[in-house]
Amino acid sequence: MRFHTASDAMIRRGETTDLYFATTEQILRKRRLDRVSALAEVTTALLPRGWPWGVLCGAEEAVRLFEGRHVDLFTLPEGTLFRPLCLNGPRFPVATLEGPYGAYCRYETALLGLLCQATGIATSAARIRLKAPTQHILSFGVRRMHPAIAPMIDRAAYLGGCDGVSSLAGAALVGERPQGTMPHALTIMVGSQHDAFQALDAHLPKAHPRVALVDTYSDEVAETLVAAKAVPNLVGVRLDTPSSRRGNFPELIREVRWTLDYHGFNQVKIYVSGGLDEENLDPILAAGVDGLGIGTNLSNAPTINFALDIVERAGAPAAKRGKFTGRKALFRCPACFWGMARKPGEAGGKCTRCGETLEPALVQRLRRGRRVGRPESAKRIRARVLAQLDLLRESEKAKAP
Repeated sequence: MRFHTASDAMIRRGETTDLYFATTEQILRKRRLDRVSALAEVTTALLPRGWPWGVLCGAEEAVRLFEGRHVDLFTLPEGTLFRPLCLNGPRFPVATLEGPYGAYCRYETALLGLLCQATGIATSAARIRLKAPTQHILSFGVRRMHPAIAPMIDRAAYLGGCDGVSSLAGAALVGERPQGTMPHALTIMVGSQHDAFQALDAHLPKAHPRVALVDTYSDEVAETLVAAKAVPNLVGVRLDTPSSRRGNFPELIREVRWTLDYHGFNQVKIYVSGGLDEENLDPILAAGVDGLGIGTNLSNAPTINFALDIVERAGAPAAKRGKFTGRKALFRCPACFWGMARKPGEAGGKCTRCGETLEPALVQRLRRGRRVGRPESAKRIRARVLAQLDLLRESEKAKAP
């Protein structure tokens, strides 16, 4: 028996599509309409939880999905911060697809799946990064999701701003070393906290930082001292008990910090994990924590409700009601990240929000199914995200009273 997942080949053959696309494909083929050209846009009207912006992720997989098919694909560069609407009204397309409709009809389901989930995870990671600009952030969420998508989860989290990922496959995908600490199971199986900490130090490869989990048997402060004394080159301790001390996690962080400093272990950092998300970080950050392990709230981030809609048929404007019809020249402000849609051939001009010169938004990824340009490294995409977050942070500071 195989795992309940679709293989790469099944996805590429369109076997994960919805029935109505397969039916449409069949009807169009019988009526000899499958070769009629169509231009479609990938857009969303709203982002979840009232988010004002998102971070596009999954574009590289979209290229892989359509590679070899007779289509032109344009997308925002992966890792681009976008707002759902243009300044002049239309939804802002993060991607456009053009070609004979029969060449891509069957693949709409897969395309949206590739973009919606990854973009949600990357956006959640970016929002946490924005709130915690100096902390070391790790993606710990793959255990909450199907293992088949672990690499995608970790990649999206890394691109969104996480410093490291926990899974071996995810780390390999982004070209980084996997990061983590130790499980409670190690302490239980070795038999004591002291012996477990020493075993970790003795057998963990030298290149990996020593971070001890300090809440298996004893009070966190007591186990922290045991770890600091047992491991001479201890980098940090991890607290995984947000409900301890009657729910006062920040107070626990402060007590651990005081105790470490009091006993001369000033270099030992404090990492926290366990139910952390964007909404509960403020008091934890204020307590002086050095690192965060974010799990379920990354891997289970809300998906972005992208939709694919035809806006042009056989060279003529055509769209369902509620959509802005026709081909568009798309521009984006590099400073405030708002988009602007113009008629084909029109210049972008200036951003009406901040006055910056608008730049072309989309880049061509496929030309008649052939890849245009080379894939970017995960590090380069992540750097793009961090640079945009810096701009956003400075903008928010400027608005502050």
